[in-house]
Amino acid sequence: MDFKLIIVPEAEIEISEAIVYYESKQQGLGSIFVQYLDGYFYTLVKGKAFFEIKRKPTFRELPLKKFPFIIIYEVVRNTIIVYSIFNTHQNPDKKIM
Repeated sequence: MDFKLIIVPEAEIEISEAIVYYESKQQGLGSIFVQYLDGYFYTLVKGKAFFEIKRKPTFRELPLKKFPFIIIYEVVRNTIIVYSIFNTHQNPDKKIM
C-alpha cells in the first residue's frame, strides 16, 4: 500500500533553503540533495520503513545519512505528513514539535 505524501509549506521552505545553501557550496550539490531526499520520501511512501515515535503525540524522525538533516513526520491513516526537514547543525531549540 502506498501512502500519500504531504509536505507542509514550512518544510518546503527548509528544502529550498538547503538547496540554495548546497548550490552555493558546489554547483550541482543542491540537485544531489534533492535526489537523495526524494529517495527517503519514496521509502516512506512505499511503507518500507517507519521510525520510532520521538515526540508526542505521534511525531517520528528519520535521519538522513549523507546530509545533516532529519525528516520530522507523522503517519495519519494512509498519509505521511512531513512537518520539517531539520538541519541538525542548527540550534536544537529551533526544532519544531
